[in-house]
Amino acid sequence: MAVNKNFLTKHKATIIYSISLALLLFLLKWLELRFLIFDHSFEIYVGFIALIFTGLGIWLALKLSRPKIKTVVVEKEVYVTRNENFVLDTTLVSRLELSKRELEILSLLAQGHSNQEIATKLFVSLSTVKTHLQNLFEKLDVKRRTQAVEKARSLSLIP
Repeated sequence: MAVNKNFLTKHKATIIYSISLALLLFLLKWLELRFLIFDHSFEIYVGFIALIFTGLGIWLALKLSRPKIKTVVVEKEVYVTRNENFVLDTTLVSRLELSKRELEILSLLAQGHSNQEIATKLFVSLSTVKTHLQNLFEKLDVKRRTQAVEKARSLSLIP
């Protein structure tokens, strides 16, 4: 503590001079800024307006480019009932031009088998199964496996 008092008393004039120079420098910079603002006020206002409209433009573009469609997930309970008296609608099979192999793949698909499992059970390649599935999707006018099974059940193509 005695060292700090000794330092302050020894350098009192230097500290006061430094503080006064710092205050004078602050005052000059403040005045320079004021005159700068007065001299270039129009450019500053235009710059602020440009920033505001740029921000509004970005916000509006993001708001307008968002998709308007909301995805709604609907869960429904499916009751699987085995129809012991199932009769294949052969007229519909001939009208849709479904082959015997496509019907086999459709029934295995309804049992929940994967493409690889279907290929193994039928002793065909995986690409053959995929080709038959593409043909089935096209003939049944569906896009997914579950849609194909659901439509085939509603059309009495599988039990």
